[in-house]
Amino acid sequence: MFLSEVLAVGSAVCIALSSMFVSELNGRVPLLTLARLQVTAAFIMTSVIATALHGWETLGFREVQLLALSGIFGIAIASSTYFATIYAVGPRLTALLFSLTSPFAFAMAYLAFGETIGITQGFGILLILSGILVAIVVRRRLPPAMIPLADGEPTPSKTEGVMSRIGIVLGVITAAGQALGSLLARPAMAAGVEAFAAMSVRLGIAVVFFWFLLVIPRFRLEAGRPETRDLMTVVVSAFFGTAMGMSLLMGALQTGNVGIVSTLSSMTPIVILPMVWIRSGRPPSLAAWGGAFLAVAGITVMSVGL
Repeated sequence: MFLSEVLAVGSAVCIALSSMFVSELNGRVPLLTLARLQVTAAFIMTSVIATALHGWETLGFREVQLLALSGIFGIAIASSTYFATIYAVGPRLTALLFSLTSPFAFAMAYLAFGETIGITQGFGILLILSGILVAIVVRRRLPPAMIPLADGEPTPSKTEGVMSRIGIVLGVITAAGQALGSLLARPAMAAGVEAFAAMSVRLGIAVVFFWFLLVIPRFRLEAGRPETRDLMTVVVSAFFGTAMGMSLLMGALQTGNVGIVSTLSSMTPIVILPMVWIRSGRPPSLAAWGGAFLAVAGITVMSVGL
């Protein structure tokens, strides 16, 4: 498997691990407060690493512009609509809608770069997407909070009708924003920008955005001051998810096909299954493991076709 594919899978693993820490904060830290603290912590981390690696020297004016736009669509907007989707339709459907990132990425990459894939690669990607969908749809009797792929019994939604429709639209916007963010970052990464410096630029835009939201009275009132223990959990989550996970994604985009990298990095619902097992003490259902095997088969088929 090529380096870009390894980095993309590593990104999925890091984001999955981060979500396990995020699940511990459910009900204790408001989502927008969590987002603001996460991007701030991740920005500090990536900036320090980028400085140590002399990553700032790899940035040019054009690359900064592209990465700033990527941060607007891929982090600031996509993160906001992602959390709004969770509020409207719940985490399970949010994760299902987020899996649309890969098809969006392929469509945008085709229009922008003319990137194409062979029949073998396409079949492998279909297997991976099928595995992701199976893992998300699977349900568990007592799903852990904030883990969108838990295989439990359906939880009655408190939002119906108009709110559900709005939530679906927001979920589609989230997937499109994430795909567009990756697409915009690809030329900058291909030009040789160091991954942590790239993430610092993207996160810097998001930091300004989320802190600016405090100007709005409603968001200022909802902003809480987390306890020290919760704050440490946020920092650990930011390290694995936004700092490491997204930086690995930026590294994968340096040489990887946008569509394939987006597909592999969207395997978080698969790789989190054993983490859920360890955390809850209950093995996922056979259907959940079936989704995982589909994803592994897809990676194997796709790697053969590369």
